[in-house]
Amino acid sequence: MAKRDYYEVLGVSKGASADEIKKGYRRKAKELHPDRNADNPNAEAQFKEANEAYEVLKDADKKAAYDRFGHAAFEGGMGGGGGRPGGGFGGGQGDFGSAFSDVFDDLFGDFMGGQRGGGGGRQRAARGSDLRYNLRVSLEDAFAGMQKTINVPTSVQCDACNGTGAEDGSEPTTCPTCSGMGKVRAQQGFFTVERTCPTCSGLGQIIKDPCRACGGAGRVEKDRALSVNIPAGVETGTRIRLAGEGEAGMRGGPSGDLYIFIDVADHKLFERDGTNLFCRVPVSMGTAALGGSIEVPTIDGGRGRVQIPAGSQSGRQMRLRSKGMPALRGGATGDMFIELAVETPVNLTARQKELLREFEDLSEENNPESSSFFSSVKSFWDSMKG
Repeated sequence: MAKRDYYEVLGVSKGASADEIKKGYRRKAKELHPDRNADNPNAEAQFKEANEAYEVLKDADKKAAYDRFGHAAFEGGMGGGGGRPGGGFGGGQGDFGSAFSDVFDDLFGDFMGGQRGGGGGRQRAARGSDLRYNLRVSLEDAFAGMQKTINVPTSVQCDACNGTGAEDGSEPTTCPTCSGMGKVRAQQGFFTVERTCPTCSGLGQIIKDPCRACGGAGRVEKDRALSVNIPAGVETGTRIRLAGEGEAGMRGGPSGDLYIFIDVADHKLFERDGTNLFCRVPVSMGTAALGGSIEVPTIDGGRGRVQIPAGSQSGRQMRLRSKGMPALRGGATGDMFIELAVETPVNLTARQKELLREFEDLSEENNPESSSFFSSVKSFWDSMKG
């Protein structure tokens, strides 16, 4: 397949100046970089093609040879390739690092979060870390919602230097190792490797006269009192974000965020399952047998009345609609379920024992579950004998 014209590849005219050629390459490199074209299988080949074109057109001698002879100038050993076959490109495999480093800042500023300005330096200030605060609340507070003040130990901006880290009257200076970039580069064959500058730790600046109050960090440790709104319906694991309330940034950088993780404490009366509540209520043997009415507590501090049907067994559940927990993001309120626990009387008097024995003699036909169970047991034993 014939090679495309190098000027066409870069999208510039044949009479383009060196500056126009460089701008054309920058534009194409950004457009065709593989990191931005994951869904384009041809992006890498097109990117290399633009790199090869720029390798020729940025060099005045190579450009002159190309203008005169075209692609033939670099075939068969022509074109200043040091006598090696394929000229200076080795069959189109140009010095990627050389060309790419010309537009490294423009291209990777988008991928790595760097910001140009002030002589090509990166952003000096570093964002503060996010913080986590674990907050335990009662089930009643989770039901009603609340406003709570918490004390958070964190880093805040130093007032003495206004967050710059430098003593009053002095200014940070550009790091001599990285020239303010915050990173240093090393050429490793085909690639240019970038690392955080060891001198300035990536800030791009050093402080010769650090602030005595913060030691040059631009921030100091301090406890802060914050008011937090706990919405009704929160559950264990609910996360509340307070933007900008985290650790202060280095040397005037933006603050991180504060994340509050909710832990709802266990309750002595209620168990929670989502928006529903469960309450285990003991009832006397007589009430369970004869039926009756009992009063139960509700999470809002009120009372509810429940009718116990005659002949109720332990484990039977009854529902109180809309007496559960509110949904965190709106919607219907859950229900409350009453679970009966039939209680066997203890510490009986002689008369009570006498009456219970008399009742037991008269209640052979009143215990269908027992009769069914022991009938099954008898059948089981008979089958085992057989």
